[in-house]
Amino acid sequence: MNLLAHLLLSCEDEDLMIGNFIADFIRNKEVANYSETIQKGIFLHRKIDTFTDTHPLFRQGTKRLHSEHGKYAPVILDVLYDYILCQNWDQYSTISIIDFTQKAYEILTRRLHELPQKLQTRLPIWIENDWLIQYGTEDGLRFTFQKMDERTKFPSHFVDAVDHLKSYYDLYEAEFNLFFPALIALVEEECGE
Repeated sequence: MNLLAHLLLSCEDEDLMIGNFIADFIRNKEVANYSETIQKGIFLHRKIDTFTDTHPLFRQGTKRLHSEHGKYAPVILDVLYDYILCQNWDQYSTISIIDFTQKAYEILTRRLHELPQKLQTRLPIWIENDWLIQYGTEDGLRFTFQKMDERTKFPSHFVDAVDHLKSYYDLYEAEFNLFFPALIALVEEECGE
């Protein structure tokens, strides 16, 4: 899952949200630098990723992308799933996506000093561009994939991913809406709800 889903799947706990948000931006040896609750968020992020990467529906979606995108297929599907989450937000949250993202931006900004240096630099720009909401637009997806394409060493064809999504959107959305409730159940169990 990508950043929007990780923020949502933080059990409405700020420390878990911080950990869940920073997990991809820190090394294993840096985990001990954080509080116990933030560490729980980091480990929650990793459980979410493992569950996602091994889930049959996610693997089915990556197979559909593999011929065109190769090893980047899971990365593309992570981002596509955030797009689909935006489109189906009301099924998975009782607060609006606008209210949720504004609250997430407020928390991340207030606790900016706790984030890795790389994120301290990037986050204000991301917030200024309302990047979480942009995940839910075709233009936002194209921009995200274009930036990802610029950072890869091997041919990724990220920019073609949006067209691929449009061709198979109903299928991806149906798979997501079967997969995501199972992921929510896993997170609720982890949080003791």
